[in-house]
Amino acid sequence: MNELITVINSFQKLDADTENAIRRFFVEEKFKKNEFIIQEHKICDKIYFISSGAVRRFCFENDEEVTKWIYTDNQFVTSMSSFFEQKPSFEIFQVCEDTVVYSLSYSNEQLLLEYPLFLKFHLKQLRHYLSSINEFHHLFRLMTAEKKYLFLLESFPQIIQKAKLKHIASLIGVSQETLSRIRASII
Repeated sequence: MNELITVINSFQKLDADTENAIRRFFVEEKFKKNEFIIQEHKICDKIYFISSGAVRRFCFENDEEVTKWIYTDNQFVTSMSSFFEQKPSFEIFQVCEDTVVYSLSYSNEQLLLEYPLFLKFHLKQLRHYLSSINEFHHLFRLMTAEKKYLFLLESFPQIIQKAKLKHIASLIGVSQETLSRIRASII
């Protein structure tokens, strides 16, 4: 729980009341490798903070699994449109290894939003996240497969360490064989 509080404090310094409420409302959960934490066509009713482990976000395109991102330690995970709008998810989230998270239910999030400092954190974190996503997608789309792999290796080494080769290949948009050649040329 301390890592969650540290991350929140990096966006917004908390007072004791807000920190105590966060500790009360976030719940530790453990998932085994390959378990699904968010399923397609179901409403996502939780947001998760990864204490340790990895979670893959993917969807199906033309009956093929397409990895959209792999989240690792100290990151928040949820199907944003499903959680925030309480509508069925078009995405699937699956743990890549045994994973420990702190989860916050939608109803408890609504209660935490009554705390002004948590609301400030929430807004700052969302703005940062949306800005980062926008910049990432712009840059990532323009990169070659080799540059994408190098970018992940430099900026998100935990993804390279924790994810399966086929999931990294899907994220980059190449076959496993192509990714193996890219990795071999870098080493």
